[in-house]
Amino acid sequence: MMSSIEYIESVYQKLEKRDSHQKEFLQAIKEFFNTIQPAIEKNPEIIKWNLLEQIVEPERIFSFRVPWLDDQQNVQVNKGFRVQFNSAMGPYKGGLRFHPTVNESILKFLGFEQTFKNSLTGLPIGGGKGGADFDPKGKSETEIMRFCQSYMTELQKYIGPATDIPAGDIGVGKREIGYLYGQYKRLNGAHSGVLTGKPILLNGSLARTEATGYGLIYYTEEMLQANGKSFQGQQVVISGSGNVAIYAAMKAQEYGATVVAVSDSNGYIYDSNGIDLLLLKEIKEVRRGRLTEYAKEKELSTYQEGSVWDLETAYDIALPCATQNEIDRYQAATLIKNGVYCVSEGANMPSSIEAIELYQENNLLYGPSKAANAGGVATSTLEMAQNAQHSHWSFEQVDVELKKIMINIFKQVEDTCVEYDLGRNYLAGVNIHSFLTVAEAMISQGVV
Repeated sequence: MMSSIEYIESVYQKLEKRDSHQKEFLQAIKEFFNTIQPAIEKNPEIIKWNLLEQIVEPERIFSFRVPWLDDQQNVQVNKGFRVQFNSAMGPYKGGLRFHPTVNESILKFLGFEQTFKNSLTGLPIGGGKGGADFDPKGKSETEIMRFCQSYMTELQKYIGPATDIPAGDIGVGKREIGYLYGQYKRLNGAHSGVLTGKPILLNGSLARTEATGYGLIYYTEEMLQANGKSFQGQQVVISGSGNVAIYAAMKAQEYGATVVAVSDSNGYIYDSNGIDLLLLKEIKEVRRGRLTEYAKEKELSTYQEGSVWDLETAYDIALPCATQNEIDRYQAATLIKNGVYCVSEGANMPSSIEAIELYQENNLLYGPSKAANAGGVATSTLEMAQNAQHSHWSFEQVDVELKKIMINIFKQVEDTCVEYDLGRNYLAGVNIHSFLTVAEAMISQGVV
């Protein structure tokens, strides 16, 4: 039998040869493979069952055209996808992303990450992801509705409350989920459990909007406390200004931090007195405006085009909550020069492999996205439970359960770090624990 290192290298080389054009997917696999060798060394049945080669290949991928009529009565066509990555732990669960950058590589990386993220929650769900290269920005309400209806007309063939339960992601909020559910209901009858992230009136869950941001802070606070620190009195920079960023900022401030910067796709605002969250929510959630408006209305704040990770000022904690690969090696070096000692990820794979290497070389506390941003899917699964019970939980009840789940995720990671003598390498702890959970489920079901 080949060694664990030889096995990992052989699987990666085969995957790289076959999927050489899928750079985001290969990046996610490489980051994962870089950390799991101790688990394979200790569990040789992984090689016997060729688990790695099985686990990196999606169970199925659907791609389809999405034709829709714009307001000028022109027929537009986008490409839609659903990647059903792994169902060993339960029905596929993962969001839908509407963004012009969406392609198969990005959705495969997200579905791969989702599989392990979902296993960390301890809830019975597998991993999937989907979406389309449609950009909701600049579209009218009726255009978005018509697109969602066309997208769901095809997607509904492949999903169901016991098979595949999509949720929202970038570009897909309660409005889009509502339109998607409406079309599903027209075609199949009412099955509220087929989508999560629904508006409350459509049997959605309280606290779902806040869940990923709140969960990020619950996980990060637990990690900080395990290392003799906390959010209290800390300066925090957050990328993004959507739901994850806004509610992470809100909870961080409740924990005593000062959030001094947030960003959007064009630039960022810096406010040394702390971001005015009421104004930020008004601009982003009500007006659907840009951060330039914040700088105009808040006298002491400044707006700068470009990445917030190029900001050169002293602060303590970085929470990337925007998109993949937003922090490269150069920007990671800037964070370290600024005095940042903790990076915890609210977005999916926001740090490049080179950036992560710098975090580890400089002994930063690092909360990888698989664990730190699992609050969204955890609360989506709590929504599924409420739908199955035909009940509604209070905001407080959902929030209590969310906090328990996020604290438990960190405890599992910490225990794995102790078992495998990993020190504070929480990335390896996350990957090993989640991998072994999914691997055990797959082995128990045989070759399927």
